[in-house]
Amino acid sequence: MTDKDRQKQLLHDRGICVVIPTYNNVGTIASVVRQTLLECRDVIVVNDGSTDGTEEVLREISGVTVVSSHPNKGKGHALRKGFEKALQMGFAYAITLDGDGQHYPENIGDFLEANREHPGALIVGSRNMEGVVRSKGSAFANRFSNFWFYVQTGKWLSDTQTGYRLYPIKKIPGLSLITSRYEAELEMLVLCSWHGVRLVPIPIDVYYPPKEERVSHFRPVKDFARISLLNTVLCVLAVVYGLPLRIGRFLMKYIRTYFSLIFFIILSLFVITPGVWLYVKSGKMTEHKRRKLHVMLQKIAQFIMIKCGIPGTKFSYKVAEGVSFDQPHVIICNHQSHLDLMCQLIFTPNVVFLTNNWVWNNPFYGFIIRNSEYYPVAEGIEQLMPQLKSLVDRGYSIAIYPEGTRSKDCKIGRFHKGAFYVAEKLGIDILPMCLYGPGKVLPKKTYTLLKSPIYIEVDHPVSQEELRSMGDCRQQASMMRKRYVRRYEEICNRIEQHV
Repeated sequence: MTDKDRQKQLLHDRGICVVIPTYNNVGTIASVVRQTLLECRDVIVVNDGSTDGTEEVLREISGVTVVSSHPNKGKGHALRKGFEKALQMGFAYAITLDGDGQHYPENIGDFLEANREHPGALIVGSRNMEGVVRSKGSAFANRFSNFWFYVQTGKWLSDTQTGYRLYPIKKIPGLSLITSRYEAELEMLVLCSWHGVRLVPIPIDVYYPPKEERVSHFRPVKDFARISLLNTVLCVLAVVYGLPLRIGRFLMKYIRTYFSLIFFIILSLFVITPGVWLYVKSGKMTEHKRRKLHVMLQKIAQFIMIKCGIPGTKFSYKVAEGVSFDQPHVIICNHQSHLDLMCQLIFTPNVVFLTNNWVWNNPFYGFIIRNSEYYPVAEGIEQLMPQLKSLVDRGYSIAIYPEGTRSKDCKIGRFHKGAFYVAEKLGIDILPMCLYGPGKVLPKKTYTLLKSPIYIEVDHPVSQEELRSMGDCRQQASMMRKRYVRRYEEICNRIEQHV
């Protein structure tokens, strides 16, 4: 598969199409559409009442969805029709570019990468105007629009007039009420910002043909008047509608965070830790008693993740058919957040985790960790093997994070060979788990809870026979990482159409 074919497949898998509004662009539309089809296989062209033969040209291009409306009703109306068609076809995002040839379809890959890094965001193509000859009126209009956009939203964008964008079309508020002409693009930016949609600018190139070759349907007096009127209305709404939304969203983020922190402190310091301490100290620690401790930890994890839930998240999971937790495994999982362990504990009480020293000595739950026979990896795998063998002989699985540390950006890091060495020495299978979301809810080195779904998937075990066919432990780690990268991408593509 070529890079272009992979890009096309990834755009499709993530629910991204391209919407091209056009009006009397017969000289450029065929070239624009064909170049776009080289980058993305899902292209919707909205023919907004063209009278110059554009419709006939579009009929000759295969593989494109054409939406026609008559008479001409304006760019805003064309975008709305394109988005409605995209939603009807099941897409979650739409990249918009103009039919006059000023945008380069080759930049579609940049929008795809921005979407993968910032799922659910509105990606704004910021035009590189260096060396571009444009009218003074056009430059002034952009500065004018940028200024009022900042006044209305409190956010700065260097190019609010660009038509090259990626919209999360399911999240555009009041789509049916969007105005019909050029001002619609500014209106959508403002409304999305008010409703908490992230705005992410990325640099794009732009081509302006010589003045005598340009086809522009911008009506300087009428359209500038409409934009001015819209800005007046938006400034009023910014005070009575937009500002309260922004304040409410800001407060809710901190309320979620502090509520969760207080809940965690009370539960760990005043309920769970004292309860476990009393349980451990009341009599001899027998095998039966220790197993009951593990059952208690599982019940707590299920209560927090499933019954109670973390504010701003929706937790879900999937276990592959036939997977049993009755037999010991080495459980491996990608590592994103302090929440990961809680997500994994919901499945079985018969599991112990290898942790770092910080977790093992944690003042909130370190006592529980130590008495649950979790071990710090700092002691070295070889030194821990007698304890790990004893745990497996008693029916426990060993959970190890092969990345060794939390990922900063949720991407799958390099896998170390330790988990595979342990599985080989103990003669047991590897049980893969894959996590999405904890690193987005509580990213590394951040202190506020963000909103994101959390999902964990349990795959079929990988036998020692399968592992040996991959090579030695280092090769097994490399091959399993590649498998995780593919599966995590598939999970992201599915979930991030709905974030």
